[in-house]
Amino acid sequence: KELDSLTDVISFGVAPSLIMYFWAISEMGKIGWVLTLIYIVCCALRLARFNLTVVDETESWKINFFEGVPSPAAAGLILLPLILNLSGLIQLQNIAMISSGVIFVTSILMVSKMPTYSLKRIIIPRHSAVFLLLGIGIYLSLMIFYPFKTLFITGLIYIILIPISFFHFRYLNKKSLVSIDEEEETEDVL
Repeated sequence: KELDSLTDVISFGVAPSLIMYFWAISEMGKIGWVLTLIYIVCCALRLARFNLTVVDETESWKINFFEGVPSPAAAGLILLPLILNLSGLIQLQNIAMISSGVIFVTSILMVSKMPTYSLKRIIIPRHSAVFLLLGIGIYLSLMIFYPFKTLFITGLIYIILIPISFFHFRYLNKKSLVSIDEEEETEDVL
């Protein structure tokens, strides 16, 4: 378990941050190194928290959420300015500042308590499996023919899902607390 997290720190922490450092933020000098190190430390802290997280059996619905942005998604998020630049959709001006801001915000999101979708336990109904396979085929085709545009759009969709997952978590948490209160009230009556 610990070795897996160590490799994740290298793969999703050190590698993408160094790519961004040498691509864009190296011109910022020491501030660029500080941002790179902040991201790596936040990635290590995020993975340590993930290893220590235990979900209570009464709140099994929480398995579908992470606390903070997971490190693989964070690696994709900090690479978004580079992916956007390579896609040819927009040529960014002031790449160093934009990349620095993205790295800093992503670092904060990794160590935050912001709930994000885990997508580990998605149950696909049997009658929808054909549509899922079709969607996967279309996505893979787009990845082959338009890799950077597809990756950028995937990153944007993930960014949009962050506030949606926050409100969904709050709704489920509130619903769970209401059901627990109702159970306690019925127990008090007896």
